[in-house]
Amino acid sequence: MIPGTVLVTGGASGLGAAVAAAVEKAGGRAYVLDRVAPEADVDHTVVDLADAAAAADAVRTAVERTGGLQAVVTCAGVDACGRLEDVAWEDWERVVAVNLLGTAAVVRAALPSLRESHGRVVTVASTLGLRALPDATAYCASKFAVVGFTRALSVELAGEVGVTLLVPGGMRTAFFDGRTEQYKPPADAMLNTPEDVARAVVFALETPPGCEVRELVVTPSVEPSWP
Repeated sequence: MIPGTVLVTGGASGLGAAVAAAVEKAGGRAYVLDRVAPEADVDHTVVDLADAAAAADAVRTAVERTGGLQAVVTCAGVDACGRLEDVAWEDWERVVAVNLLGTAAVVRAALPSLRESHGRVVTVASTLGLRALPDATAYCASKFAVVGFTRALSVELAGEVGVTLLVPGGMRTAFFDGRTEQYKPPADAMLNTPEDVARAVVFALETPPGCEVRELVVTPSVEPSWP
């Protein structure tokens, strides 16, 4: 059972929505931060996580509304596919702003509440945070950075706040919508459901105090980008 409130970024769709639903099912209270309001009946704040100051303000609003956070799960993520010189700079920069800086800004703002509750952070990287592919410089840069950020954070917060790194492989979500065909998984691709990956997040959130799940790699059994 998950006690208290879990702040979920990107909780209006995909893995974030699945995590929010899984948290509620496990007895917790989900609070969503996203650019759009979630369809589910869950407390939320609409915010663009590329704006670090706005992200921090949204976290403080969540703390005020809920009375404190037990955990933070950073599912928000975007991509901009293409060769480095072909991707518009503002699009490339936004990937880093959302995936890395938004993650850091949310966690930073939540730390006072998480320290008080001896809570937990679960960051969401990617198998492309461990293995690089062409035409993915922005995404790989941001997700490699999330891996480094999380590993350093786990040392920094040892004994105060639990920290888990989630490394998911391909999932069947709207993340691939809007891409040209060359950057979409093939129709017969074996992808995990976000609901299955959300079960791993719940497992990390329910870890007993003093026991740490440092890293979780969750992929389809035929994941081509792992190991």
